[in-house]
Amino acid sequence: MNFKELGLCPEVLQAIDELGYEEATPIQVMAIPPILEGRDMVGSAQTGTGKTAAFALPTLHRLGSWQFKSKKISVNMASTWD
Repeated sequence: MNFKELGLCPEVLQAIDELGYEEATPIQVMAIPPILEGRDMVGSAQTGTGKTAAFALPTLHRLGSWQFKSKKISVNMASTWD
């Protein structure tokens, strides 16, 4: 499935495109839509299948749509070893 079909905002799609990615992996296809809806998500997949992006892309999408009183925000993400 193409990333454009997952409902991500244009800014996130542009970043994905600039990095050269075209097709979402199965874990991304399954995880991104529920996360965009604000639902909890638990997923499991092998190393290198795009789990971090499956979480990060919809999180960045949602952060970009919020109105912040301060222009300073921080997002800290840490992957763990499988």
